[in-house]
Amino acid sequence: MNGRFPEDAYRRKVVSFDVPSACLGRPVTVRVFLPPGDADAEARRALPAVYAQDGQHVFQYGRAATLAHALIAEGVLRPFRLVGIEVNLATRLDEYHPEGRRNAAYRCFFFEELLPAAEARYPVPPSGLRRIAAGDSLGGTVSFDLALDRPDLFQGVISLSTAFVPALLRRLQATKPEAIRHLRVFQYVGTEETAVQTRLGTLDILAMNREGRRLLEANGVDVRYVERPGAHTWGAWQKILPESLRHFFGS
Repeated sequence: MNGRFPEDAYRRKVVSFDVPSACLGRPVTVRVFLPPGDADAEARRALPAVYAQDGQHVFQYGRAATLAHALIAEGVLRPFRLVGIEVNLATRLDEYHPEGRRNAAYRCFFFEELLPAAEARYPVPPSGLRRIAAGDSLGGTVSFDLALDRPDLFQGVISLSTAFVPALLRRLQATKPEAIRHLRVFQYVGTEETAVQTRLGTLDILAMNREGRRLLEANGVDVRYVERPGAHTWGAWQKILPESLRHFFGS
């Protein structure tokens, strides 16, 4: 960035709509950041999409729309759309954890209901960089699971302090390298994340990420791995967001 936001940086465009879900048994609110020049939904130009879990937090605490708009307006990033999938905090663990009792329902929702609804409105390109899964903590966990479910649909993952729980590590160990070596991963973890209090107990997220990186690279995945001082908070993730987006969309 050039040290200041462009004059129109805060005129970013975010739209929202609900996706009815038979898989989850409830509607899910989706927020979409539209880049400069894309405010007219009728234009329907094909652009890559970042599908972010914990959507309301990505927009509110991550300031993702404001940051992305400024970087695109300055020419630092190529245009893309950010699709934030709002989470029900009461069911987050059950939906995002690989062994959660609603995890299969969430993955059903994502592939069978969310993607068709979102891409009917905002299409992605037919080839090249099309979709990136993004998430923090357990949101990163389910993002990897989605990319492993359908590696044909995804070209990358933005991983912010992902909880590489044993079920995900086992899946990475069992994955055939030829299925995922095309993926690019931006993986961040804070060096202070050695005793993170979660509903799963106290987790060493730093050690988990080091092991996750080892398994990804053993499968031939291109990993941009970043360890920096930081806790398991949106304060740290907001700071790393611009770098993660430049990794995929840098002009």
